[in-house]
Amino acid sequence: MSEKNFTLAQLGWKTFFNQQLTLDNLEQTTPYRVTQVFRNRLIVLGESGELDLNLAQYPNLQNCTVGDWLLIPKITTDAPVILERQSMFQRKSPGSNTSQLIAANVDTAFIVSSCNHDFNVSRIERYLALAKEAQVEAVLILTKADKINEEQKSAYLAQLRELQAHLIVITLNALNIEEVHQLKDWCKVGQTVVLLGSSGVGKTTISNTLCLRQESTAPIREDDSKGRHTTTGRSLYFTHPGGLILDCPGMRELQLTDCEDGIKTVFSDIELIASQCKFSNCQHQTEPGCKVLTAIETGELAPRRLENYQKMLKEQARNSMSLAQSHQQDRAFGKLIKHTLMSKKSLRDN
Repeated sequence: MSEKNFTLAQLGWKTFFNQQLTLDNLEQTTPYRVTQVFRNRLIVLGESGELDLNLAQYPNLQNCTVGDWLLIPKITTDAPVILERQSMFQRKSPGSNTSQLIAANVDTAFIVSSCNHDFNVSRIERYLALAKEAQVEAVLILTKADKINEEQKSAYLAQLRELQAHLIVITLNALNIEEVHQLKDWCKVGQTVVLLGSSGVGKTTISNTLCLRQESTAPIREDDSKGRHTTTGRSLYFTHPGGLILDCPGMRELQLTDCEDGIKTVFSDIELIASQCKFSNCQHQTEPGCKVLTAIETGELAPRRLENYQKMLKEQARNSMSLAQSHQQDRAFGKLIKHTLMSKKSLRDN
């Protein structure tokens, strides 16, 4: 981040956060926004500059993510307070029963794919579900458009436009400043954008171009278009138009959790057809009077889309349940530890 001072409005402060403040908050605390998250510390930025917060000193901030707003006491040693989030992106952490926060208080999600082997409609539907669950506007960006002809480009666009009506899709060469300039309307002062997508699709290149900065990127493997992880952390940057952009590391695994509403919104066409099935609990497999199966037979609905819809719903339900059980076990273990300590104290006192 730049060393210059910024106003709260430039940092993305909105009425939503202002409404959470009490008179004491206004007098005794200062708002700061989380711009970088490390294992042991947070970097936050406010009107008076940048602060480095030690998480060992403030364990209540362990669940912070980039984009969060904190109220930091001016003169006391009290811990900072995390303000309620206007929007939040999260996924199930790979290999564990915990959720991983990706970003908070975002206005727009740039879902980035590329015109090569990386292009995967089912994966794009996952990112769309995240955006819909967060109630954030989604903009699909197809990079490396300079590597294909118009006929190929039309084929890519046709696949995306089948997903949802009025879906915003932009094709560009991420290195071309004029083409990336198409994104400026979502990067105005006070607006926050998050870049989502696989490694090697051009997220960091888009961020570099929007911010007029140079940051290392790595070439993709030409045989399978697989990218390399060059972005290793999440950081907020100021774009040239004045907004903020969050470049996330590429996610090879995007396990959904607590995302049922987002999935149903992305697949609203299936939801509408399913509402006409003969049975309210129809699983759309072999049931008589299933309108979804009829839609597949007539070509109104693609089998791939139904398969991905069912897969994502089952996955998020399973992950949400496992996370809830894990939290319940943690609470039970905490109560056991507390009871044991109290029992030992009682024995000593006697």
